[in-house]
Amino acid sequence: MCLCLAGVCVQAAQIDVVGLFKDKAVVVIDGTRRVLTLAEVSPEGVKLLAVEPDYAVLEVAGKRAIHKLGQSGSVSTTFNSTAMAEVRIARDPIGMYHSHGSINGTAVKFLVDTGATTIALNGSQARRLGIDFKKQGKPIPINTASGNTVGYLINLDRVKVGGIELFNVEAAVLDGSEPHEALLGMSFLGRLEMQNEGGLLRLRKK
Repeated sequence: MCLCLAGVCVQAAQIDVVGLFKDKAVVVIDGTRRVLTLAEVSPEGVKLLAVEPDYAVLEVAGKRAIHKLGQSGSVSTTFNSTAMAEVRIARDPIGMYHSHGSINGTAVKFLVDTGATTIALNGSQARRLGIDFKKQGKPIPINTASGNTVGYLINLDRVKVGGIELFNVEAAVLDGSEPHEALLGMSFLGRLEMQNEGGLLRLRKK
């Protein structure tokens, strides 16, 4: 729920602390992964105050709270409704970029892939999302690492990553086990501004 007054919104934010390091914490805020250093404030207004072996101390809207590693929590956060939506994704130890998001309102974990023309899903992922791709989709040839196969071109009603939500996004479904992870391809990324800064990928609406 979000209450807006004079251009400022107050809403419930889901916060998960998923990693703790020296003077840093990896926090997932409403599905967006953030790497915060001490005293840093995220775009959602979450500030990292302290890091301990099994918990982080966060401040949101002037209130401090302890968030244990792996424990979810809902807090109030504020942001300027006129600000441009931005998502920051940290590179993992093997150089990949993963982000939590959703397709048509259902949670999905994406692998960012600028080499993919569209969002790409395997058959099981599409069925979990309630997509009848063989009926709704257009058959197209697709080249994969395993060889040539047939995919189905579809349009997704809405795709969301962090605070960025796009509508009518093209996707391809392969009726098999590949790709193993949902690929966030250029049908989504190409509609955004992208900037890579020292292992941190920034996505912003154009």
